Amino acid sequence: MNIALPPLPDIAHQTLADQQHVLDWVGMSGIDLPLKLETFSPHALPAKVDIYVDLCDPEHRGIHMSRLYLAMQNTLPHSPLNADTLEQLLRQALDSHTDTSQQATLRIQFQLPLLRSALKSEYSGWKAYPVTLEARLGSQGLLMELMVDITYSSTCPCSAALSRQLLQQAFNQEFAQHPHVSTDQVSDWLQKHGSLATPHSQRSTARLRVTLATQDELQLPISTLINSAEAALQTPVQTAVKRADEQAFAALNGRNQMFCEDAARRLKQALLSQNEWHDFWIRVEHHESLHAHDAVAICTKGIPGGFTPRLS
Repeated sequence: MNIALPPLPDIAHQTLADQQHVLDWVGMSGIDLPLKLETFSPHALPAKVDIYVDLCDPEHRGIHMSRLYLAMQNTLPHSPLNADTLEQLLRQALDSHTDTSQQATLRIQFQLPLLRSALKSEYSGWKAYPVTLEARLGSQGLLMELMVDITYSSTCPCSAALSRQLLQQAFNQEFAQHPHVSTDQVSDWLQKHGSLATPHSQRSTARLRVTLATQDELQLPISTLINSAEAALQTPVQTAVKRADEQAFAALNGRNQMFCEDAARRLKQALLSQNEWHDFWIRVEHHESLHAHDAVAICTKGIPGGFTPRLS
């Protein structure tokens, strides 16, 4: 004889009389899921995903987190990552919480591998870019933000000027009594003494956060943001390097000496020249080799109601 089992208790609908407050966001973080980015890779990319809904009914004790998890599990691994997929997922999250929630948001973090060619040689190598994608669905429709980190080399202009001065002084001291100096003598002297003082350079980081001007594009403009930033900076860190590539990189650093302020202005000008971004926030960090601290510059597009010049 089959015995009917009682329904499982649903504590989330329990009301706590003395704790009836609305909550901004409730959900889960750090969920492991594969992503389909067919434009960049034929293979699924591992990602960490956070998903939340607001809890705007103070009489509900909690939300149904399993519904959020299943919505992600049934969507992200099987659909290309674009605005339509994100809106579909967030819509499912809200439809499963019609009695408690009015907004849904998610954050996706992953490493995007891009193949980069060497500067001179025929070699190439992979570089991974940290990417964060945030999307929110509510009364204003779908809003999306994209954030990437770009690593590059920065040579200090002040240090370069000081190094040149020392080289100039040493040259004058060597040849002060020789008014007629041949090209061969100068070339030989530079070969021996040209590096008696060298400017300091450091690996640097640019973090760019942008809001997309339109949500209609099927492909997210991740590579557009990365490529435009690297083109503006001119000295992105390299992958495969032979001596000819290293020499070319040294030349790029010499032609593109930058304070952090210079790098921030270059990036701002690059983003202002493109129509893909409704708004942006830029943080540049030069991880100093001279100091034990970093040099930092921050800027925004500066539109009314846009990003504030927050520190991080």
